Amino acid sequence: MQRSVRNVSLAFLHSCILAFALSPPAHAEVIERVLAVVAGQPITLSDVVAARDLGLELAGNASDPLRAVLSRLIDRELMAAEAERYGPPEPTAEAVDRDVARVRARFPSPEAFDAAAARSGIDDKHLRETVRQNLRIAAYLEQRFTAAGDRRQALIDEWVAGLRRRGNVLDLYLPGR
Repeated sequence: MQRSVRNVSLAFLHSCILAFALSPPAHAEVIERVLAVVAGQPITLSDVVAARDLGLELAGNASDPLRAVLSRLIDRELMAAEAERYGPPEPTAEAVDRDVARVRARFPSPEAFDAAAARSGIDDKHLRETVRQNLRIAAYLEQRFTAAGDRRQALIDEWVAGLRRRGNVLDLYLPGR
């Protein structure tokens, strides 16, 4: 009796191994690529492409446009967290509407904007929230660096470099991948 149970068990095990060996390989589907994590907030390839395609962040003449936009998004996330801590005033609905209209105006037609937004997976609510955060960051920078005069940009750059040193930033970007 024990021998037959063992034989059945071995036959079952062999058939499982054979079925596994003959089955087609499973292919993992990449759903999203995380390029960085800033204070627990992921920045994905879709975020970078959306920021670039909608003109929210510019790459300039960078040899690696994705790296340039990703770096700006990392800095933006650090500045947004800092601004949130000190609570600059909320922008008015009119200011948000005006900046959303500026983003839309970068495109030759409403259809071109809609196509770029659809490719990027950005809806109007997401765009409005991004614009609102940008306006809050700008208000915070104005509040903090208003008396800096000619040195304003240099002081902002030093401040952001300090945020990067102190911040919890995990940069996962590998060029060419």
